[in-house]
Amino acid sequence: MSTRVVTPERAREIFDALGPFTATVAVSHTTSEYEMAKMLELHPSAIQISHPFSFPHGVKTHLIRVIGRGESIPADCDAVIIDDSHGKGRLYDPTYARDVVGRSEIPVILAGGLNPGNVRDAIERIRPYAVDVASGVEKSPGIKDDKLVNAFIQAAKGC
Repeated sequence: MSTRVVTPERAREIFDALGPFTATVAVSHTTSEYEMAKMLELHPSAIQISHPFSFPHGVKTHLIRVIGRGESIPADCDAVIIDDSHGKGRLYDPTYARDVVGRSEIPVILAGGLNPGNVRDAIERIRPYAVDVASGVEKSPGIKDDKLVNAFIQAAKGC
């Protein structure tokens, strides 16, 4: 289990503490339909998932699908996030990432192994819509380091 897991109740507390114009994203690698239903009950702005769930028509949540090397761009999502390691922090494949960005008609988010030292180069080389980071700004598993977060943001803004 990930060190970043929060219960649906804790997620609700976090979502409720945010301002009205802050997007909320539920991120999961679950394969459980029950857990997915619990996430949908939170009404996040978006759900980021790895498993190929099907969603009923009318779900008012944006869908971000995680894809990795060799996987095609799914047709049923609002954006894709390239992360070969599916949340494990291993570096993305630049050839695959450039190819997906070049072919995609939806936003492409780059993840996987990004940190303050390599994010600028990744943005300049790959040209993703956005970047995503987790372990690359942690001082220990699940615990963010304010200095690393700020350095990451400054490096990304410098592009």
